[in-house]
Amino acid sequence: MEQILTRVNLQNDVFSAIDNWRQHLNQRVLGQANLIDRLLIAVICDGHLLIEGAPGLAKTKIIRELAAGLDARFKRIQFTPDLLPGDITGSDIYSPEKSTFDFQPGPIFNQFILADEINRAPAKVQSALLEAMEERQVSVGNTTYKLPDLFLVMATQNPIEQEGTYPLPEAELDRFLLYVKIDYPEAKYESKIVELARNEAMQKTQHDLSSMEVISQTNIFAARDQVLNLHMSPALSQYIVELVLATRTPERYGQDLKQWIRHGASPRATIGLDRAARAHAWLHKREYVTPEDIQSVISDVLRHRIILTYAAMADGVVTDDVVRSIVSRIAIP
Repeated sequence: MEQILTRVNLQNDVFSAIDNWRQHLNQRVLGQANLIDRLLIAVICDGHLLIEGAPGLAKTKIIRELAAGLDARFKRIQFTPDLLPGDITGSDIYSPEKSTFDFQPGPIFNQFILADEINRAPAKVQSALLEAMEERQVSVGNTTYKLPDLFLVMATQNPIEQEGTYPLPEAELDRFLLYVKIDYPEAKYESKIVELARNEAMQKTQHDLSSMEVISQTNIFAARDQVLNLHMSPALSQYIVELVLATRTPERYGQDLKQWIRHGASPRATIGLDRAARAHAWLHKREYVTPEDIQSVISDVLRHRIILTYAAMADGVVTDDVVRSIVSRIAIP
């Protein structure tokens, strides 16, 4: 009995620590509660996040604040067409004094990476980042270097400007756990954002952490274990499978879906939907997963994993429309 109470208290302590930081982030970055939740889901699920949104929506600030709250190393990388793989991974530098080559780590060896405008990087740079994201390691020459246990890439794409960009291949898109689209904050937040920015300028600081304790990274690893052990009924597990399978066999659910979908989602989508739904339930302090948890994250999990036909694009159909149609046609257990 004592062991059970100790475990429950530990779970409550972990949740309280992360939830307090979640509330602090919402006070520091106004009007982006959905993005903050998705970023926390990615951290808890040990995944990566792709964000599409216009400039000036506090994407950099959110991940910088999150890294500061976890006492984690943060690095922003601005992707440009002239970027080289070694600019990200690091490279062997010749040392005349020792007559040897010494490895100088690149920015990828930090724990939180903001890959800003990732679609401006050429294919070689994208492939170097792909190994880091998937294998959690970097290969330079004949040597492989391990990345930190706590490692997250938050990549951004600018939906406005497309000149000089390199569309991400499907294999790389599949490595992102979530693909989140964000919009401008609601009008009710705009004046508060101006006031917050003015106060920060007066304080001459971007990070006022005096009112918030830095939480231990062990809380993140503990939260990951709790999420994996969260209860999900067999019926809901099958529901997730059916949702993903519907993207591969759309003809079973309607002729329109068959005309819209060229390629469906891979098994990574099934795994990602399971993990993200569990994390969503955990963040809402539930000990079990509900259908609403699955439906809340399904668009972010499948948005970048469904390839549409030319007919769908010509008709103005987007992947979110397809996902909504699939959800509406599969019975909720």
